Amino acid sequence: MRKIINFVMLAASMTVATSAVANDLDDLLKQVKNDRISEGKLDKAREAEFTSARADKQALLNKAKKELANQNTRNDRLTKEYAANDITIAQRSVELDNAKGTLGEMFGVTRAAAADAYGQIVTSIVSSEFPGRGATLDVIANSKKIPELEQLEELWIALQTEMTQSGKISQFSAEVTSLDGSTSTQTVTRIGTFNLVSADGFLNYNDEVGQIQPLAKQPAGYISSTASDFFGETSGYHPLYVDPSRGGILALETRKKVLMEFYHEGGTVGYAITVLLVIGFLIALERMIFLTTISTRIKTQEKNLEQPNDNNPLGRLIKVYHENKNVDAETLELKLDEAILRETPKIDRGINLIKMFAAIAPLMGLLGTVIGMIMTFQTITLFGTGDPKIMAGDISLALVTTALGLICALPLILIHSVVAGKSKSVLQKLDEQSAGLIAAIAEKESK
Repeated sequence: MRKIINFVMLAASMTVATSAVANDLDDLLKQVKNDRISEGKLDKAREAEFTSARADKQALLNKAKKELANQNTRNDRLTKEYAANDITIAQRSVELDNAKGTLGEMFGVTRAAAADAYGQIVTSIVSSEFPGRGATLDVIANSKKIPELEQLEELWIALQTEMTQSGKISQFSAEVTSLDGSTSTQTVTRIGTFNLVSADGFLNYNDEVGQIQPLAKQPAGYISSTASDFFGETSGYHPLYVDPSRGGILALETRKKVLMEFYHEGGTVGYAITVLLVIGFLIALERMIFLTTISTRIKTQEKNLEQPNDNNPLGRLIKVYHENKNVDAETLELKLDEAILRETPKIDRGINLIKMFAAIAPLMGLLGTVIGMIMTFQTITLFGTGDPKIMAGDISLALVTTALGLICALPLILIHSVVAGKSKSVLQKLDEQSAGLIAAIAEKESK
């Protein structure tokens, strides 16, 4: 029974579903028919559009083919013209070479001369007074064209100006750039093409920046003094050192060491030798003043032997004589010898010290030489012998100390001789007076 009921219900549902599907299919058929009509219209419109575009593309293709043909024709014409122009250029070049003849060689020489003149004129100190002279020469030297007549005249004038100014002494105002970069307007004297001088000494013209600059260091005093004196002269003749090498010799002179630089290379040993020399000079000066004063007083005392004065050795010697007039000659001789012995240390004081300094100074110089050679060998051990400049400082120490020792010893020996001679003359004067006094007593005793 339950099965029958289920079958009936399933049949009823299928009947309802079949009716619904039938309605949808009719609608679907209608829709398909309508869509077919719309798609057909669209296809016809697209076909018409494609047909029209095809006609346009064909017109563009025909136009491009025509343009290509025109360009090919133009290319053929230009190729023929290019070939004809090449032939014409070659013919004209031959005609130009034939027309120039030997002028080509002359213009080559002109360019070479302009290049040489440019290097000479730009670096010349004349350009410090007349700047901008090398511009035209640079154009001529680097030009690939035939120089014009005006350019040849400029080359001539530039060379003539350089030659004329090389024999003149000119004074002009110019900006001088100091070593710290500051500038100042100074009066500068130019001596031909050799030197620039001012009140401060020699100047240098830096052609790279076109500036007048002072030297990093002035040359030796006897050279730089002539420049300052020459600058101050207004007329007449005055000696001056000139540099014919256009600054080369002057640059070497500025790199030379002056005496003080050599002196300081002696180092500690050199300073010690200098101390010996100064002390020796001071002792000698004190001895000379003392002995000169004593000699003057002795001469004064010799004029008045009856009234002895204690301010000189002879006066004190005569005073001993007066105190011992009544003794015999031998006793008086001993008394006078004793007095002379008391005076001798005062007269000879410090003289042997000068002699000792004169003997020590060369030995200290030799010590500096040995130290310098030891340092030289140490430098060779560390750096080798590839660069002699590395060893130059130590070798300079060795040689400078030797020179300083000799320089110290020679004047000290001379001074010692002078002071010792002065001392001996004073002692000899005392010995003479002592002998005279003893002779006087002996003469009295004989009577």
